[in-house]
Amino acid sequence: MAAGAPRIFVSHLAGTAVFDPVGDQVGRVSDLVAMLRVGRRPPRLLGMVVEVLSRRRVFVPMTRITGVESGQVITTGVVNMRRFEQRPTERLVLGELLDRRVTLVETGEEVTVLDIAIQQLPARRDWEIDRVFVRRGKGGALRRKGETLTVEWSAVTGFSLEEHGQGAENLVATFEKLRPADLANALHHLSPKRRAEVAAALDDDRLADVLEELPEDDQVEILGKLKEERAADVLEAMDPDDAADLLNELPEDEKERFLTLMQPDEAADVRRLMSYEERTAGGLMTTEPIVLRPDATVADALARVRQQDLSPALAAQVYVCRPPDETPTGKYLGTVHFQRLLRDPPFTLVSSLVDSDLPPLGPDTALPAVTSYFAAYNLVAAPVVDESGSLLGAVTVDDVLDHLLPEDWRETEFHEEGVSGG
Repeated sequence: MAAGAPRIFVSHLAGTAVFDPVGDQVGRVSDLVAMLRVGRRPPRLLGMVVEVLSRRRVFVPMTRITGVESGQVITTGVVNMRRFEQRPTERLVLGELLDRRVTLVETGEEVTVLDIAIQQLPARRDWEIDRVFVRRGKGGALRRKGETLTVEWSAVTGFSLEEHGQGAENLVATFEKLRPADLANALHHLSPKRRAEVAAALDDDRLADVLEELPEDDQVEILGKLKEERAADVLEAMDPDDAADLLNELPEDEKERFLTLMQPDEAADVRRLMSYEERTAGGLMTTEPIVLRPDATVADALARVRQQDLSPALAAQVYVCRPPDETPTGKYLGTVHFQRLLRDPPFTLVSSLVDSDLPPLGPDTALPAVTSYFAAYNLVAAPVVDESGSLLGAVTVDDVLDHLLPEDWRETEFHEEGVSGG
């Protein structure tokens, strides 16, 4: 960039694609790394933390960045694939500086950091933090005119102090568009203190989705820092099988206390799942598949499949059962696959379309047999039926994979060929 290059606000860089000189994508920007300096000198920007295609977070120095443009970052193509390790003198711009309470030097007024601007120095490849975008007053959803302002770095103080009770609303907003698995990865690499602050700022449903993607030790840590009533609400928002897995990691007294705080019907589903061995169909299943009565139509089935909160695996088929519709259901009649629903008129009864030749799984079916079943029938989900013929739930392929992969697979860097500098 030449002299007079425009400022770039760091919130616009979160998740931005990173490319090598020939146009191949290296990864995406996860954060930026800065080094605070003595006095009021603006911090020097050291580089970017880039999440490469294997989900490993690597460090790319700013000297390797040749262009920061709208919607993309260009590198020299040479990327050191060593995993990023933060040093004591370094600060993560998104993870640690946003949402801080700092003080305006001129007035002594406390303000909240909403965003930070960076700029390349004239005739050099060095970058530094140039401006700070702040909001006067306490944090809140409503921002009246005149509450925000952009000031020079030297006009504020307080970044070098340890922050207690730091908010996370602006960091959460920066990562708003990330998938739960990607947000979970970002959360995993924050400090425990910052991780708890971000978890507190997420709504229950979003936090539940993220918890399902985190390693078990992170799940237990975050749950333990929530107020008990909120922890119970988050457990209710999780898929019952994931909630059961998480509760099984807790001591018996804590487990029972959370179950008591949950809604009775939600707790009943989780208790039922916890009664099965972990590596069986009963231990793997979810108790919330799509269940329809025999007199439901294709139109009814497609309306249920279109529900936004359904995972693709659960939306791939519906299960036809006699009443009651909640698991455990009445007699299980069969499965109707999504493709079949697309081939028949909307008024067709689902009972006339069931695949009754597909044998269901029993709740005590061991994991190896479940895996073979999925492979043999090319399925992404399968019904679990008890000896009386009632549908208990459904096992999805993602839960099977979770139990086939190593326990630390979420923290493992998978080596992929073709990544620049790999």
